[in-house]
Amino acid sequence: MVISFSCSATTTKLAWILALQLNLFMMIQVHGQSGFINIDCGWKNSSAYLDNALNMQYSFDGGFVEGGLNHEISPEFMVGAANDQQKTLRSFPDGSRNCYTLPSNSNTKYLLRAMFTYGNYDRLNKTGDGSLFLFGLHIGVNFWEAVNLSNSDPTTTVFKEVLTVASSNSLSVCLINFGSGIPFISSLELRPLRDTMYPFVNTSVSVSYFQRFRFGNITDPITRYPVDDYDRFWERWISTSYPFINLMNTTNNVGSLPGNNFNVPSAILQHASTVDANYSRFSINVASDYNRDAMSLQLLPIFHFTEINGSNPNRRFDINSAGEGLFPGFSPSRLRVDSMYKSGQFLQKGDALFTLSKTSSSSLPPLINALEVYSLVRMENLTTDSDDAKYMKEVKTHYNLAQTSWNGDPCSPREYSWEGLTCDYSKTNQNPRIVTINLSSSGLGGGFAISFMNMTSLENLDLSHNNLTGAIPDYQLKSLKVLDLSNNKLDGPIHDSILQRVQAGLLDLRLQGNPVCSNSKDAYCSVKKRNSTPTLLIAVVVPLVLISLLVGMCILWKFYWKGKSGDREDYAMYEEETPLHVDIRRFTYAELKHITNDFKTIVGKGGFGTVYYGTLENGEEVAVKVLMESSIAESKDFLPEVQTLSKVHHKNLVALKGYCQNKKCLALIYDFMSRGNLQQLIRGGDDYSLNWEQRLHIALDSAQGLEYLHESCTPSIVHRDVKTPNILLDKNLVGIISDFGLSRAFNDAHTHISTVAAGTLGYLDPEYHSTFQVTVKTDVYSFGIVLLEIITGQSPVVIEPPHTFHLPNWVRQKIAKGSIHDVVDKRLLGQYDASSVQSVVDLALNCVENTAIDRPTMTEVVSRLRVWLPVSSDKQSVSATPRRKESMDSEMRRQFHLLISGVGNEESSSFQSGYTSGTFSGTSDVIPLTGR
Repeated sequence: MVISFSCSATTTKLAWILALQLNLFMMIQVHGQSGFINIDCGWKNSSAYLDNALNMQYSFDGGFVEGGLNHEISPEFMVGAANDQQKTLRSFPDGSRNCYTLPSNSNTKYLLRAMFTYGNYDRLNKTGDGSLFLFGLHIGVNFWEAVNLSNSDPTTTVFKEVLTVASSNSLSVCLINFGSGIPFISSLELRPLRDTMYPFVNTSVSVSYFQRFRFGNITDPITRYPVDDYDRFWERWISTSYPFINLMNTTNNVGSLPGNNFNVPSAILQHASTVDANYSRFSINVASDYNRDAMSLQLLPIFHFTEINGSNPNRRFDINSAGEGLFPGFSPSRLRVDSMYKSGQFLQKGDALFTLSKTSSSSLPPLINALEVYSLVRMENLTTDSDDAKYMKEVKTHYNLAQTSWNGDPCSPREYSWEGLTCDYSKTNQNPRIVTINLSSSGLGGGFAISFMNMTSLENLDLSHNNLTGAIPDYQLKSLKVLDLSNNKLDGPIHDSILQRVQAGLLDLRLQGNPVCSNSKDAYCSVKKRNSTPTLLIAVVVPLVLISLLVGMCILWKFYWKGKSGDREDYAMYEEETPLHVDIRRFTYAELKHITNDFKTIVGKGGFGTVYYGTLENGEEVAVKVLMESSIAESKDFLPEVQTLSKVHHKNLVALKGYCQNKKCLALIYDFMSRGNLQQLIRGGDDYSLNWEQRLHIALDSAQGLEYLHESCTPSIVHRDVKTPNILLDKNLVGIISDFGLSRAFNDAHTHISTVAAGTLGYLDPEYHSTFQVTVKTDVYSFGIVLLEIITGQSPVVIEPPHTFHLPNWVRQKIAKGSIHDVVDKRLLGQYDASSVQSVVDLALNCVENTAIDRPTMTEVVSRLRVWLPVSSDKQSVSATPRRKESMDSEMRRQFHLLISGVGNEESSSFQSGYTSGTFSGTSDVIPLTGR
């Protein structure tokens, strides 16, 4: 017989939980909590206080964070608040990232817990007005979790917990504004762990709390410190209906087997749960809440077992995850804890359904004492070089700078880098370095911060238009190329070492507008030459009428040619002085005008700008993609993008031949593709139609290009906008992937949330709306839509009045009502192999699965497409040759999708863990995992 039950987070009043344990907590000695840090966020008194319920010291948060506003929850909720931490909070209406910095020991493991109680502090009822109330958390520079309070009770307390390793003497927790509600936090708690605990946690892997249960006949809804020395929250398993049996606790102490690294308290292991002897197995289903999809998580279960029934019981059972064997024939040790886990191997399918089944040789059914489940958090973003970060923070303190963006790490993640800094991300697996600092017009006063002189990668320092005083420091930085100190109050002297570098042409020094230049005519004290015409007109005594006519003619002539030839002179002034260190040609704006015949022929347009046809000096045809001027201010990723793309070389990726780096014009120069793009050939008219074999070859070409980006680039690159207009065709109909305008390096894009939607309507991964994450599987989804377009000739959005369909749904409906022939492009005139088409349709629909983990990789896509290519000598059919598999030596890097956590609406729910909610069941049916 089989009995199944499911579990999820305990949703009980926090006040009740704390009241049940009050008698225990009152016995705690505060100074016995070695290394504990407790922060009451929003507490207005700078003095620490003793929490009477927890008997723990809580500190004012002002010393751990900059910015933010202190608040108290609404008065009607004050009486019901279980502790002081629920009553106050700090919100962050300004800035996209705001960080707490906690003291830590380098290379030490910690449990970090953040709690959030909204309490309608702003009187706007944001959790109940039907709008999305969502913000993010970073642990250091990596995405940890999202906090979702949409449609929840304002008294609900949500907690998030992560096990992580501090890489330095500080640990930062950052709140990220997604534009869907102002981030806030109620409390932070830091608990040191032993180095031997949770051996799979290291500097590159952290784990986020999914669930932690203790079993047996337990009265307390939650168990924490002092029962657990590390203050882990152990929630009570409450399924008690027959045939479920709670074994009473043993009075004997439970020890650990050698090598056990989890330090589970003996008091927790002295209890266990099992089923009646007439039943052979039970299932534990850790259900996800309505806003999470456990199938998209990579989970690591840790089972804790010890035998507490009888002296020598015969108990042996198999442990499975969703039918897949984890630990066969396991037998728990008598009063010694076995902690079973798969050596840090996270379950790829993210199933949270675990079955314990009695073996044929066992006389007793399975039992369980405790269970922990964690989800993977990859710590792949690199922090700024430690010295650079240290010196920038010293500069911030020296000048008392309060820029809202200057929170957390200076360079990482890239989208949250500090305003005014340019960082070099080009060196793979090396910490980004700061190469440019622009603090012009920042209100700086006093002397120079010595920290600038210690930044060994700094190339350009702009401190112009401030109120700096005193001497000019002796800059010994060999890397420094531009030092702009113009328009300050510097009175010298200038050190010889600086002058020698200036004279040697190694340093561009700018000092105009400083007292030190009052008696100097050196070049570094000179301003740009001004037009001397007004002076000459006054000084020269020649016929005034003639000069006036000449001047007038010159002005007219200048305006005439400016209108004829554009802004040649103006644009020439804006050429960037510092070239990129890349092995491709740099074009000036004047050269772009020449090769495009003054931007005469437009061959394409997009959100980035316009693509023009051009011809190089040797007659080679090129496409010139010019970024619109309105977008340049937001194009800080342009130069790193050029550096990345200049290193990408593959026969199915459009070749980047050069770039233009101009403050008024940014442009990329590519090979020109004479046959246009795939969308034009599929739906461009009846003059020419691709046959089935040609379509398959183009699909394979495109898949190979994407496979190269995902698997052979280091770090991997996510295209982010795969669609038929971005698949170009050369004269031989070879498919070429283009438009890397949205591409991002994989280790930069997949570990944190991006609020900028990637992709195009109809091609966008639906999982993006839940995770806000762009991954390699995002490209796979978009490629699935491309495959369906190749097969059907339809657009991603099919309009059949009065209905509108998304292409995958249209295909499924057509096939369900008819046959595969009903979805094939009519222009193929029936000239195709039905089994081949069916196979490609199956592949395409596999690519567009709603859950990323269920989609194939591009390597699998390439392999399957090769199988279906017909053998033919037709020149056009093999136009994309040589078609060989690219090297796949590097291990495939899977993207981990952290989904947002939801909050239940049950009136009794006021305390929730980060992931789960729902009810407990003792019925014989397995309750399925909840999805989106």
